[in-house]
Amino acid sequence: MKTFMPSKDAQSDASRFDAIIIGTGQAGVPLAQNLTGRGWRVAIAEGGAFGGTCVNNGCTPTKTMIASARVAHLARRGAEFGVRTGEISIDFAAVMARKDKIVGDSRGGIEKAFDKNKLLTVYRAFAQFEASAVGVHRVRVGDDVIEAPRVYLNTGARATIPPIPGLRDVDFLDNQSLLDLKSLPRHLIIIGGGYIGLEFAQAFRRFGSDVTIIEPGAHVMAREDADIATAARDVLLGEGIDIRLKTRAAGVVQRGGDIVVTTDGGTEIVGTQLLVAVGRTPNSDKLGLDAAGVVSDDKGFITVDDGLQTNVPGIWALGDVNGRGAFTHTSYNDYEIVVDNLDGGTRKVSDRIPVYAMFIDPPLARVGMSEGEARASGLNVLLGTLQMRTIGRAKERGETAGLIKVLIDADTERFLGASALGIDADEWVHGIIDLMYADAPYTVMKNAVHIHPTISELLPTLLGKLKPLAST
Repeated sequence: MKTFMPSKDAQSDASRFDAIIIGTGQAGVPLAQNLTGRGWRVAIAEGGAFGGTCVNNGCTPTKTMIASARVAHLARRGAEFGVRTGEISIDFAAVMARKDKIVGDSRGGIEKAFDKNKLLTVYRAFAQFEASAVGVHRVRVGDDVIEAPRVYLNTGARATIPPIPGLRDVDFLDNQSLLDLKSLPRHLIIIGGGYIGLEFAQAFRRFGSDVTIIEPGAHVMAREDADIATAARDVLLGEGIDIRLKTRAAGVVQRGGDIVVTTDGGTEIVGTQLLVAVGRTPNSDKLGLDAAGVVSDDKGFITVDDGLQTNVPGIWALGDVNGRGAFTHTSYNDYEIVVDNLDGGTRKVSDRIPVYAMFIDPPLARVGMSEGEARASGLNVLLGTLQMRTIGRAKERGETAGLIKVLIDADTERFLGASALGIDADEWVHGIIDLMYADAPYTVMKNAVHIHPTISELLPTLLGKLKPLAST
């Protein structure tokens, strides 16, 4: 691997490659390895840390912290299981050190792989287009200019900062800066009741912080059905998290060592730290898209076709920056689609079934349609629901919160979707995901024999008790 550190004094260096990759997220890294494996000379540009959001301020660090928080939570519950643990305390520095070690190992693995790759040139700087023409695209990386017939954009997204009066005048946190905290917040205020906000809320509450969530919607987890969202809210309320629904942050001020959020109802919420978690903004604004003629939508997401190519031939956009998915698994699938198409295949984005999880405890898992989407579809829908408190395995483990919901097309006998909030839901939902990709009828699972005692063993029973989805 050749590595360039562009400097202001360096002479402009025009180098031609077979492909340029901008960004080292979950699509860019495997793509670099795949293309060089074909014998291509590849340049990859990264102005931040190797690994993108997932490795540095997304999946890896947050799930590591959540794991520490879960251990603390279970330790406090020891007496329920006949285990005497004594007083529980949190060594927050050790929690963060463990997180940093795991992140560093992941990032280091990428660096080692790049170092061994003789066909890969790494530019440690941000990149932007200078010009595009038929068969050649010119990209400036720091003070170097490189060109290639193919450019792949994998620049990800960042936290959206809302226009709340006074917000930019205080030392607020986003999902990235929160990971650099040196001490545990006494009272963490979170603006936003989505997945990032809820995961951090529960983790920090379990670490010992007071936590208040401000959410303008009628329930948390806006894209989920109300019953699923309510079940998640009840879990968080049960752990002592203060959730203010139908509430907006109207202003923010610093008051001594505290941050004060004034709501639209005039109430003041006083905390020591403030986390803003209201959404994500694509990192497309510094790419110089206009110079290449690449089109993006009004939110900045780069427009792509079913094969992830932009409107400009020879330029593709993968991962969060294209707005076709906001998860590590969709970013990696973008990589798979691109390389399949290179080999003459026909994989495309529209083949993808929506799947995701939210890693509060217990986790949420989703595949396909929600109940609301199924109602709006006009299809003949069958519904099955099961409360986790009725499942033996959940009772044995003392984790009975949540429910399972499945939706079936009565005419085709195919799954339309499933939602599950419950113990290990993020794992056992894959049985449904695989059946949906196989385009198999739900009766395959209904007639299957599952292992006892598990959560999954109740799915065949649930599928044997389907009822028509009642009209509203």
